[in-house]
Amino acid sequence: MIPNMADNIIDITRYMKREPVSDVPRGAMALWGAEGERSKFVLPLWRVLYLADAERALILSCEVGGEGESLPFVVLDTGQDPARIEVDETTIPRFAVDDPPKLLDRADAGLVIHLGSQGGRNWTLVVDCGSTRAQPLPAGVREEISFLSGECAGLLSLRDAAI
Repeated sequence: MIPNMADNIIDITRYMKREPVSDVPRGAMALWGAEGERSKFVLPLWRVLYLADAERALILSCEVGGEGESLPFVVLDTGQDPARIEVDETTIPRFAVDDPPKLLDRADAGLVIHLGSQGGRNWTLVVDCGSTRAQPLPAGVREEISFLSGECAGLLSLRDAAI
């Protein structure tokens, strides 16, 4: 018999023989589309959320050169459960097929990161900050988020190569 994974989770407060510091519920995250190979996107997306002080990250795709709607590929949401998959299309710039990867920091409106074009689709990482910050991110944080975005772009490339 295969043990249930939940049976193997350790509650560190019990391990340390201390009561929890507060009554605030433990942090949780809601995922959408993160099954199978897509689960590899969760860690870089979570790190981006942490660095940007944000609550939702979505990897979206749309047809190259098309005005069609953006389709969610993977969503990590720490603000609501179930994960919110809808986006405001007017806030997502349309990138050309040969546009290089770029990070647009829109302060309280969040981040939009063009991951590149592949398989006839443009791939974009959208990070919602929920109006929690008024200033653009410091250069060092933007660099780290750019690195993590490159990790996501690499995972997308590997995914297409495996098909």
